[in-house]
Amino acid sequence: MPEQDQEFVEYIVKALVDQPEDVRTERTVDEMGVLITLFINPADMGQVIGRMGQTAKALRTLLRVVGAKHKARVNLKINEPEGSHRGHNSDRPSRSEHSDNSSMGEAPMPQSDAVSMDDDDFKL
Repeated sequence: MPEQDQEFVEYIVKALVDQPEDVRTERTVDEMGVLITLFINPADMGQVIGRMGQTAKALRTLLRVVGAKHKARVNLKINEPEGSHRGHNSDRPSRSEHSDNSSMGEAPMPQSDAVSMDDDDFKL
């Protein structure tokens, strides 16, 4: 199979990222099949991986279909460049920072529904 699989990956990824000029692939063939290694700008990692890895999974599925058409096993490796932010959630608030009730699985009470009670309300 000519490099149609490699061209396919580059075409799709360039359409997804903000820096298409930084998209580059390497294609190697061995007894396991074809391996396409994708190199992208670190700032574009999130767009290529997608939420919960769904974009990368879809890209691999499509690439497998392209390979099957030519009776070849094609795999995609996304090279994680230095400086990428995938997997680092330091800028996301933790669950305990969202609300005081998050550890109990309850939704926080809106301020407008808050009721103030005095000690006198509990006297018999």
